[in-house]
Amino acid sequence: MTYGLGVQGMHAVIKSPPAPGISCFQPLPGVPEVSRITSADAVDDQLHHSSSSQPAASKHLKDIHMATRLMEDFLDLASDNTSKNLETCGVLGAFLESETFYVTNLTIPKQEATSNSCQTVHEEEIYSIQNEESLLPIGWIHTHPSQTCFMSSVDLHTQYIYQVMLPEAVGIVMAPTDTSRKFGVFRLSEPDGMRILKECKEKGFHSHAEPDNGTPIYEECSNIFFNPNLRLEICDLR
Repeated sequence: MTYGLGVQGMHAVIKSPPAPGISCFQPLPGVPEVSRITSADAVDDQLHHSSSSQPAASKHLKDIHMATRLMEDFLDLASDNTSKNLETCGVLGAFLESETFYVTNLTIPKQEATSNSCQTVHEEEIYSIQNEESLLPIGWIHTHPSQTCFMSSVDLHTQYIYQVMLPEAVGIVMAPTDTSRKFGVFRLSEPDGMRILKECKEKGFHSHAEPDNGTPIYEECSNIFFNPNLRLEICDLR
């Protein structure tokens, strides 16, 4: 999967955009505090009811805050494709403040999809939006409409591209039909997972060797927080 942008003729759906000069934070009454996503949350189909006080496992990674409704809103946008057993993908843009990344943009690029793949087209449009808003490519999100929640070999190669650009970059998998877990927020393990993907020259679906030391090739992220006060802009370019 590759990503980019082309703004002319763009159709955008905007939800709660941060207006110029306005903070990207919007205090809301009667909502939970910022909460960490833990591995246990992956089996909880109530995506926004997560909490944990445990410290992040990866101290060298900056924390990432996401809007509480990001995943649910993405599933809503993907629902037509999901009902047809087609994947949908989106790109996440974030800004960095006080050593924390805040995801404020979800872009759904033009794309071609099958039941187990999603290829973006006109990727220059994505870069245009992120550059215009001074956002960093913090990762991507896609559906597995009829598969379980995992990272395929193709997903791992896509994740490698993002993680080379930004070590904190994440890959989110939404698996609405998986009865054991509905979503996962993943990254390649370092250094082993990154090394294996760097050395792999194969295309399409294939197997990867596991690291010699027994560590996984990819892992769940422990530096992700749901933030109920964070605004989210959604740009649907399809």
